[in-house]
Amino acid sequence: MSTELELSFRPDNELTEMMRLRVQSLQQRGQKRQDGERLLRPNEAVYRLDFSKQSLRFSHWAVRLAQAGRLTITATSQLWTPDLTHLMTRQLLEPAGVFWRAPGDANDASVQCYEADAHEFGERIAELAKVRKVMYFLFAFAEGCSPETVDSSINFTVDS
Repeated sequence: MSTELELSFRPDNELTEMMRLRVQSLQQRGQKRQDGERLLRPNEAVYRLDFSKQSLRFSHWAVRLAQAGRLTITATSQLWTPDLTHLMTRQLLEPAGVFWRAPGDANDASVQCYEADAHEFGERIAELAKVRKVMYFLFAFAEGCSPETVDSSINFTVDS
């Protein structure tokens, strides 16, 4: 028998702030980023997903955008210890999940995405959940999308 499990992405404000301070520190000192380092952009924030169960199968995404805009979700491949290491470009997983609502869409229109990429992305998250209790993601907000207008979660099937 299997049950459905919905996990919500939660903002990690402390980690986002730490990454913003890194960018600010480099700018103030006139230094460049390390070779391969991925700095947080102004329209990005760090989110986390906590896994209460480890044996999951991807079911579907539940992304809601309150208004027109584009949300790109990119996973990181490592357990992140930002106090010890910086985020490196090679630690970002492909594909990313890209979700959007066009300006003319009705309020009840469903969010669009690149289906194949979103499905593969969900399956990769389920695979990583087997060995992790938490995963970190970069959320990039564009074209009118903001943290206040996004509600996002991912649904899995749990085999019992």
